[in-house]
Amino acid sequence: MDGYTYYSIGELARRTGLTVKTVRFYSDRGIVAPTDRSPAGYRLYNIDAVARLDLVRTLRELGLGLPVIRKVVDRELSLPEVAAAHAEALAVQIRVLRLRRAVLTAVAERGSTPEETELMHRLAQLSEDERRQLIGDFLDAVFGGVDADPAFAGVIRSMTPELPDDPEAEQVQAWVELAEMSLEPDFRAAVRRMAEDQAAEQVRSDTTGPRRDIAAAVRDQAGPALIAGIDPASPQADPVVAGFTAYYAYLLGRPDDVELRRRLAARLESVNDPRRERYLQLLAVINGWPAPESPAPVFDWSVRALRVRTPR
Repeated sequence: MDGYTYYSIGELARRTGLTVKTVRFYSDRGIVAPTDRSPAGYRLYNIDAVARLDLVRTLRELGLGLPVIRKVVDRELSLPEVAAAHAEALAVQIRVLRLRRAVLTAVAERGSTPEETELMHRLAQLSEDERRQLIGDFLDAVFGGVDADPAFAGVIRSMTPELPDDPEAEQVQAWVELAEMSLEPDFRAAVRRMAEDQAAEQVRSDTTGPRRDIAAAVRDQAGPALIAGIDPASPQADPVVAGFTAYYAYLLGRPDDVELRRRLAARLESVNDPRRERYLQLLAVINGWPAPESPAPVFDWSVRALRVRTPR
């Protein structure tokens, strides 16, 4: 021997906390080669083997395979390069697991059929370009022909989901549900009617610039009345109703009469479609926006106030 301290497999196992079987396994594969042999032929290792085994154990716990580990300990690959590549691979695995978890959670919560489950799985796995294409088709179907109006540029942006590169499970679930909604012909037709109604109001208003749509005006005027607890059928609601019906008459350039109030009630019922509200809720989750306040109570109040003042 040359005067250095050598360790048997058993001693090396005790120093590293590994089993004798594991040390022998790494030794047999040349990852931690013996430095010498005893007169009886047993393998002996120097202090460097302790450091190599500690590194091997750490890399194994991080999920690296033996071929890569061998190249690292033999300095054929740099550890930073291996760590970066492995971290990227893990990120992909995590994303896949999140997608699977999101789909399975949605299936469990919604009691989906096999066909619905297959659709959800496909939607969850779409690439970024494919997601953009799907939403682009939806927005074209809804706003095509009316989107030339500058007033709709902000509306379109506000209805565009942007799933982040590393989404949370809740964002993936929201994306799947929103994508399913965007494919429904009835929902597309309903949103299309809302867009056409709003475009008609913009066209008929004067040319000094875009006007606030009637839904926003109703929220502004009826909201305080709702908060104040005013009964929509009471006389105290009369000036509120008169205010937003007068504004609607101004937008359309027509008298504030029974027909206009019936039309406004139908318009607000359309805007109050729960599917539209659900779309906006899902959009907020996907984009990381604050949860939107539900407009339903204000529109319910306003529609009731109009109905009780409109003869059948």
